[in-house]
Amino acid sequence: MTALAEHDSATAARILGAARELVLKRGVKGLTVAEIAEKAHVGKGTAYLYWGTKQDLLFGLFARDFLTFLEGEIHRLGADPDACRPQRLCPQVARSALNHPVVRAMQSGDDDLLGALAQHPRSVELLDLLGPAALMYMVLPVWRAHRLVRTDWPLDDQAYALHALMTGFLGAVNRPQTPSSITVDDPDKVMAAAVTALLGPEEAGPDEVRAAAEDGLRLLRERRDAVLALIATDPRTKHRQEPERSGSS
Repeated sequence: MTALAEHDSATAARILGAARELVLKRGVKGLTVAEIAEKAHVGKGTAYLYWGTKQDLLFGLFARDFLTFLEGEIHRLGADPDACRPQRLCPQVARSALNHPVVRAMQSGDDDLLGALAQHPRSVELLDLLGPAALMYMVLPVWRAHRLVRTDWPLDDQAYALHALMTGFLGAVNRPQTPSSITVDDPDKVMAAAVTALLGPEEAGPDEVRAAAEDGLRLLRERRDAVLALIATDPRTKHRQEPERSGSS
């Protein structure tokens, strides 16, 4: 499996951590490599040892967010095949997305983050792998094949409806509460019930659930490896020597 720069270099890991902190705090508009380097306590030139441009650095950060998201889902599904059931997977993915700002941005349409992502030449490939449409068209055929959802309406319509449902729940959870807000004690339980109402009751037996989980794991691993390959496209991410620390610039 492809090794990432931060696995071999504490400096690369620190730069990524600083970039993530700044992006979460203030967004990407106007953010410079110099600011990221200063936050990471390295020289600007050190950051360029790993990423050729600011766009490369941000793309690497965004792609790693998807990678961490995928690793979490692979771990959960590998430990518990029943986690592939729609009423369990959808709330879990929505909850996990809240902890991964780029994944959340993809679902909620955050123009700040998405605008920066769109500037990178490999962004289309990333979105083809893990954008909202890609995720819908990855999971729904598996569910349909193993009788975990209804199959009496077109896949396109089903994908559109499920994406709209998940986007709505993400927006409700993210939105600040006001006196006029509708609140519930257990949003995940409500979302699970809504998913069942939308997609229909399951007809799958235990063997079909396990088969669906195996298919899901295979697809998730394929996408994880593809994201790793995208990150490794920049030759600087293959840098293996810890660079000497230089002063800020």
